[in-house]
Amino acid sequence: MRGEDERSGELFSYVDLEARVRRNHPLRAIRLIVNEALLALEQEFAALYSPIGRPSIPPEKLLRAMLLQAFYSIRSERLLMERLEYDLLFRWFVGIGVDDAAWDHSVFSKNRDRLLEGDIAAKFLAAVLAQPKVKKLLSSDHFSVDGTLIEAWASMKSVKPKDGPSGGPGEPPAEGGGRNAEADFHGQKRSNDTHASTTDPDARLYRKGQGKEAKLCFMGHGLMENRHGL
Repeated sequence: MRGEDERSGELFSYVDLEARVRRNHPLRAIRLIVNEALLALEQEFAALYSPIGRPSIPPEKLLRAMLLQAFYSIRSERLLMERLEYDLLFRWFVGIGVDDAAWDHSVFSKNRDRLLEGDIAAKFLAAVLAQPKVKKLLSSDHFSVDGTLIEAWASMKSVKPKDGPSGGPGEPPAEGGGRNAEADFHGQKRSNDTHASTTDPDARLYRKGQGKEAKLCFMGHGLMENRHGL
């Protein structure tokens, strides 16, 4: 008999999130290791937060959410919170219930920056690597390093001298008006020591090789342990 296409949700749900994640899912093994590492950082968390005031986002949940952002290549905190709002797997891994609302992306970013300033991220990675299940998978004998350039979302027109106001001496002549006026940079010497982007100051001028044009980029490095593929 054909089932009915019912689209109205149930008022109550009695299914635990634990039952929604299959037993052989890779995140299950990762979550066990992560939770053991988080327990080892309990004193570090206690020293970072004030004993009074409004409760913040638990640091354990912040770090689990940051791991998901890296695992699934989610490019912004806004998209991460959107994914956390509807994805049951994400909710299970982070540790929030079905009825709990996801955090605002600005609140998440502010709490995350507090952890980064306290070097918690580096200590968390060290705690994970110290786990017996992880340590036996690491080898310093066979590994390779690769680097790449990640192009920034900033125009070359935003690169201005550090010691001069925008549009001051040394700026290339512009044709026409507007914020996106044409500019001729031919023959002008620019380097990271003397110039910086006004829209993305953290971006740097890099080139892939001799004779290649310089672009505003970030440098990314990957370390591969070849014996176990980590």
